[in-house]
Amino acid sequence: SPDQVTEEVLPPQGMSVVSVPVPAGLVPTVPIRAGDTVRLVQTPEPAGSVTGTPLTITAEVVDVTAGESDTVVQVLVPADKASGLAELAATGRVALVLDSAEG
Repeated sequence: SPDQVTEEVLPPQGMSVVSVPVPAGLVPTVPIRAGDTVRLVQTPEPAGSVTGTPLTITAEVVDVTAGESDTVVQVLVPADKASGLAELAATGRVALVLDSAEG
């Protein structure tokens, strides 16, 4: 439809869009919208802990789809951070932190 057409190219140069399924309980219950700034934080393995500082990536939300067990968040990240985030997303070891929109 015409409402879905935009002249903005996604992702822009030097950026990547990563699909991140976030398990229920690890995503805020307040509405998350396109344009929101979030942090995606590495979580420990089921029987362990994160050694060192957990990987944390700041991203801009592109789209959100709520499911029964996961919320899938499409995020825009610097291209050099995309593979690390994709790896976490594939393992399900990621929590989403919604940051203030008031800057």
